[in-house]
Amino acid sequence: MKSTAKHILVIRLSAMGDVAMTVPVLRALLNQYPDVKVTVVTRSFFSPFFDDLERVSIFCPDLKGKHEGFWGLFRLHKELLRLNIDYVADLHNVLRSKALIALFKIKGYKSYQIDKGRKEKKELTAPDQNKRRIPLKSTHERYADVFRKLGYAIDLSYPYKVSKKNIPSSIKDLIKDQKSIGIAPFAAYESKSLPETKLNELIDDLSNLNNTNILLFGGGNEQKQLFESIESKYDNVYSLVQKVSFKEELDIIANLSVMISMDSGNGHMAAMYDVPVITIWGVTHPYLGFTPFKQPIENQILPDLEKYPLIPTSVYGKDFPDGYLNCFDTINIDDIISQIKKYL
Repeated sequence: MKSTAKHILVIRLSAMGDVAMTVPVLRALLNQYPDVKVTVVTRSFFSPFFDDLERVSIFCPDLKGKHEGFWGLFRLHKELLRLNIDYVADLHNVLRSKALIALFKIKGYKSYQIDKGRKEKKELTAPDQNKRRIPLKSTHERYADVFRKLGYAIDLSYPYKVSKKNIPSSIKDLIKDQKSIGIAPFAAYESKSLPETKLNELIDDLSNLNNTNILLFGGGNEQKQLFESIESKYDNVYSLVQKVSFKEELDIIANLSVMISMDSGNGHMAAMYDVPVITIWGVTHPYLGFTPFKQPIENQILPDLEKYPLIPTSVYGKDFPDGYLNCFDTINIDDIISQIKKYL
């Protein structure tokens, strides 16, 4: 007998933070609709994001090989058809996913794409000294809207529990039973990355908190060297760069008392485990819709917007006027410490 469960194909190939933001939405969908199963089309590196979600399978396309280019797209579509899907939810809405959606629609599949709100975001990032900052719909709600169009009226305020994770023994021996504060001070662009002077000031203050450890998250040799230099100055600061696998890093994040992140993927990874996230913003802004899931406005640490009235200067932080990198000088470390103490 054929199963009555509906099978939804979800497309979200990149980037890390955007893929992580799908997790709370899919969790809500699966909890509220037990007759649904999902296959997520994404990059293999992101597969651990979905380990806790029942009725979720991962399909990792070979975008540098057999699924590359025009004919590779047809091969990918043919392979996805074999999964016996019912609906297609495109949470990416880029050229590749648009082409896939077109092929599915030709075959008669009910398919919808995310509305990224490009027009509203363009208006919010316009170089206007007197811009009106109005909060736009969150990316999580934009994802949810795609499923609502498919007939699944999911409620993102629905409570859920995240399964407990095991901390790798090598890290557990270091941090013992103390509370752990994560810091991920870097992002894709310098305009969203905490300057080294501010990072040192933050860590110096945090290191004085009782019964706490500070875990530094990042990647690459340059960050490794910086973090190990910082680590050598304190008894309770530890760099995780190149010391654990990505899966182990997620397990550690799931056990944090609080995560301090920039407008980057690390904040979204922590939020998907229901970990409190303090986000430090540079030239972007929470009103663009990229606030980590269910994080209050009090956890959004902003520069002085009177001194830097053009913020947000761009959606992803790529573009900004001269002098706007100095906006981090107006970030008050005491405000961050005050918020962190609420979660300790």
